[in-house]
Amino acid sequence: QVQLVESGGGLVQAGGSLRLSCAASRRTWSSSAMGWFRQAPGKERVFVAAVTWSGSTAYADSVKGRFTISRDEVSNTVYLQMDSVKPEDTAVYYCAARGGLIDLRAREYDYWGQGTQVTVSS
Repeated sequence: QVQLVESGGGLVQAGGSLRLSCAASRRTWSSSAMGWFRQAPGKERVFVAAVTWSGSTAYADSVKGRFTISRDEVSNTVYLQMDSVKPEDTAVYYCAARGGLIDLRAREYDYWGQGTQVTVSS
């Protein structure tokens, strides 16, 4: 079993920055992908960004150029650096893990954190 715990959410003004962290109790698989998803009230959970064990990354078009995902193998922690945030970034952000390559579909991820709230004021 793997536990994922998100942190770093909060209230930030538009144009500001936040860094989210996702700490894993242990590495899920030797080859794996860690992803960030977000869900606003009344909306589906959507893909934000992901990184593989080998360092490959993927981003949703809505955040590309503003968000950066990274991984610290020593601490089993994945980060999401959020810069130039916009009100539409407001959502609960979840980290997730799966074996294998990056997948944009939430249902393909096996482990999930409980989420951290990000609120961007205009």
